[in-house]
Amino acid sequence: MNIQAPVSSIMSTDLMVVQSDDKVVIVRDIMEINEIHHVPVVNFNKIVGLISKSDLLHFLKGMNYNSYQDLMNDVRLKNYIAEEIMTEDLECLQPEDSIEKAIELFQKNRFHAIPIVKDDNSLVGILTTFDIINMIVE
Repeated sequence: MNIQAPVSSIMSTDLMVVQSDDKVVIVRDIMEINEIHHVPVVNFNKIVGLISKSDLLHFLKGMNYNSYQDLMNDVRLKNYIAEEIMTEDLECLQPEDSIEKAIELFQKNRFHAIPIVKDDNSLVGILTTFDIINMIVE
């Protein structure tokens, strides 16, 4: 295990992304179909936010449960857009940054995914705590 290696050596690059004006139902479907927990939000391939499974669950559980909960959630999913529930002002890394630097960010913060961007803020990958665990196991 080489923690001095660049994050590009273990980051995910086959990303499922949404635009900031996409409906939240699209985010939910991407997470469910692809069994992922983080969906980057982009505008013209520039990262503007990130929606985690926790963000989505918080959004859906924002109302008290009653017999109309499923119907209300369906309506909310179809009427709200990604921009309204995404996390902004993200910590990002560049592809050449070390895995050690990523580990320090994960340790210092309470998030589980870091967008990997070029100098112009265009998204090229995402690194998750799961990627770090896989690296350790291998």
